[in-house]
This record gives sequence, structure tokens and C-alpha cells, in this order.
Amino acid sequence: MLIAPRVLMAAVATLGLCAVLAPARALGAAEPSVQGASAARLIEKLGLRVAPQPVRERPGWRPPRIVLVDEQLHELLPALQQEAPRAKLIEVSAATPREIAAADATIGVCSAQVLAQAKQLQWIQWPAAGVERCVQQPLMRERHLLLTNLQRTMGPSMAEHVLGMMLVLSRHLDYFLKEQQQARWVGDDAPHLADLEGKTVLVVGLGGIGTEVARRAHAFGMRVIATRASGHVSYVGLPDELLKLAKDAEFIVNCAPLTPQTTGIFNREFFAGLKPGAYFISVGRGRSTVTADLIAALKGGQLAGAGLDVVDPEPLPADSPLWRLPNLIITPHVSADTPLAEEQRTALLRENLRRYVAGEPMLSVVDIERGY
Repeated sequence: MLIAPRVLMAAVATLGLCAVLAPARALGAAEPSVQGASAARLIEKLGLRVAPQPVRERPGWRPPRIVLVDEQLHELLPALQQEAPRAKLIEVSAATPREIAAADATIGVCSAQVLAQAKQLQWIQWPAAGVERCVQQPLMRERHLLLTNLQRTMGPSMAEHVLGMMLVLSRHLDYFLKEQQQARWVGDDAPHLADLEGKTVLVVGLGGIGTEVARRAHAFGMRVIATRASGHVSYVGLPDELLKLAKDAEFIVNCAPLTPQTTGIFNREFFAGLKPGAYFISVGRGRSTVTADLIAALKGGQLAGAGLDVVDPEPLPADSPLWRLPNLIITPHVSADTPLAEEQRTALLRENLRRYVAGEPMLSVVDIERGY
């Protein structure tokens, strides 16, 4: 797993869908670096962006001597250390002020306090796709720090989550599971089921997640429309066509990054213009949706249902009306919590650390001005 519609998405590279990663290994276990052919497969499979210049050409680059690591990545420390054998990797919570001041890089650390103290800092590797908490730090721009993220590593897993929600909603599987628990064989009172085939899905945000959603929806025989280009999209509209595109869709999927332009974009005006019986799925960021307007749309019938893996705020308070709506599926920001996504995240973390140490072109460099 930070107002009106504007520029939403980045252009997306075509994925090499037949390539595969090396077999999964235990997290943090001793293993060879992701190099050579394995790194090439990783890049091709996920459609990762490779920086045009080697990182050694950046002013201030040097092989890192101290790398600060977020304590939540504790189990990865042995594997990461293999990629930087001459560097000292330290959990930030255990680092001394002197070590923080001398740090060349961080993994998962981007707080205002650390940025202010780490005067030698050159590179930040963020351990997720969304970087809104990092790019909002003024020192990121002032010091022209290099920021990389884990975009695309979670796309396949999250796309399966989206399709699962679409099937549960359109087939009313949640209703039938409740009836099963009561040992009831539902007759003519059962809700009407709907097919995905032939339906139109609007994918808002064709990055790594959105492209994987489009690919799977296309395989189900759906018509896919979006705001940017993809090989499985039948119509590509401009960002300011969002409201027009939404009127044609039975399903709308939010895969957008959180930026000032996408904050609150799914609001009362958006929901009011939807086709009757439409469904809304959100796996991007919770703050892209105005929660009160979503609740009103569900209660008022503008939406037939919704599936949310992200909400605003998180965690969702126990007294939120969202919990009690019958036409809503909520999962607690877990769509990327799968073994495949974890393996791919770990592989990219290791490969980028190896590349930084060697001064090679980095993967998945973030445009700080755009926020993704």
C-alpha cells in the first residue's frame, strides 16, 4: 500500500508477459544477487524503467559507506548486505547521530528529521510504489535527491485482487456466502447475477497496477477504456475526459497515484455522473476518494456496489458507516500481500542496491515533480 480531474497518470511500457522471475526463495536467506539474466528477466517481466545514465555520473555519487534501513525491513538485512558488502547497513532506530549524518543512502527511510540530519545523503529507495510521503518533503527537491520506488512489483497481485472484487460484486458471492452460513437454499429471491464479458471497465491510472488490471479484464472479454495508452485498451482518452469516460463504464477501477491532482477526484460530481448500476473498485490511494461522497453514492443508489482495498482514513474507524453498507467489500490494504509480490519487491530492492553500489543505471526512478 497522499480536485477536480486533471493530469492523472504516467505513460506505461508494454510488459514482457511471458518472462518469469527466478524461483522464490525464503525471505532474507543467503542467495546469489539478482544479476545478469535474472535481472534482465525482472526488468522485462515487470516492464521496469531503466535510467538512461549510470548513477555514477550523478554529482556526489560514491559507493555507499553507510545505508540506513527502516526497522520494518529487519529480516531483509542479511540479503541486502550481500549486495553492499563494503557498506555498513544500519537500522535507522539503532543509528547514532554521527552515523545518520554520514549516511549515503536510505532504504525505507524518508522522514523530515533524517533528511535534515543526513547531510551526505544521495539516494533513497522507497519500499513501496506510492511515494507521496517522501516527495512532500521540501528537502527532496532542494537537494535534488535520487528517489527510486517499487512500482510494478505489486501490479499482478493487486490486479487479481481487483478482478476478485469485480466477480464477488457482480455475482453477489458475499450474499450467497451469508445464505450458506444459514443453510438456506435461495430460490427466486436471489439477486440477479451479471457477466463481466461485454461490460466496460474504466481503469483510472495505467501504471503497473492499471496495466495488469487492463490485461486481465481484456482476458475476461471486457471492453477496457482508460486515460493513457495500453495494448489491451480499446479507447484512450485525455485526463480531462475522466467524467465523460466514466459515464460509459459499468466498472471504474482506481489505480491512480496520490498527487495534488488526484486527491479527492472521486467525489460527488464523479459519482453523480455514473451509469446506473456501476461499480467502483479502489486499490490506488484512499485519499483519491471523498469518503462522505462515496457513502452517499452507495446509500443513494448511484453505485450498485464498491470494493475498497484503500480507504480514508486508514485504519478505518470502527464507527465508520462504510463498515455497515451491504453493497460494499472492504479489505484492509492487503491486495499486494502475496508471496509473488513479496518476492518481486525483494528482488527489486536488492537489484537497485547492487546497481547503486556499482554505479550502474538505476531502476524505477521517481519523477519528484510529478510524484510518481
